[in-house]
Amino acid sequence: MKIIDLSVTISTDIKEPLPTSIEYENHQEGARKMGSKLFGGASADVFLEGNGPAGEVITLTGHAGTHIDAPWHYFPTSEGKPSRTIEQMPLDWFFHDGVVLDFTDKPDGYCFSTEDVKEKLAAINYTLKPFDIVLIRCDADKRLHDDDFVKIHVGASAEATHWLIDQGIKVMGTDGWGWDPPLHLQAADYHANPRPGVIWAAHYVGREKEYCQIEKLANLDQLPPFGFKVACFPAKIKGGSAGWTRAVAIFED
Repeated sequence: MKIIDLSVTISTDIKEPLPTSIEYENHQEGARKMGSKLFGGASADVFLEGNGPAGEVITLTGHAGTHIDAPWHYFPTSEGKPSRTIEQMPLDWFFHDGVVLDFTDKPDGYCFSTEDVKEKLAAINYTLKPFDIVLIRCDADKRLHDDDFVKIHVGASAEATHWLIDQGIKVMGTDGWGWDPPLHLQAADYHANPRPGVIWAAHYVGREKEYCQIEKLANLDQLPPFGFKVACFPAKIKGGSAGWTRAVAIFED
């Protein structure tokens, strides 16, 4: 079995509007803090040579790093019922055959349509089946630490998102910062012609049809168009709008 990591590293280096902070504690700090907390006020001397457990205090959103958005993220209701949060999603959605659609031929900010998706599928001679996990490649992960990271991905249109769900797709993902086109383009479109349904149009598809999306994937350039499985189980966060995932592609010999 061969496994390819499809996840970015959660770090303070990712250039995004909702940054992560990490406070690292080395072994000596761990000894000073953990002795008193875990061993009834004991000093650092209880640990071997004063080396206690190293640790980190991390402040981050549920949407940091490679993560899966739950229906609750999109809208309070989905399909006329209360939207499910991330720990309520069925695990069998997150381990299925994967399909990569290569959009590296499109410019940053391109909003792909249903016809674009059909053309990409025809190019690899693949027909989607229910529960396939569809991954959109634009190689944005190669510029993860660039100041313009949030501006450089392609994005899904609402109609393409509807179409994928109608084919039985429950989980779809991108190596870009977000599933929709970049934020600055959405904002420019809205300000040029203020109207409802412009901002996060693809996200809001979740109001009508339940689905999950993966954002900030990585290494999709290392995958063939199909012939592998994706495992992307989300972290179990109570009431969470999203959950971090160590997504991987699995090839069986």
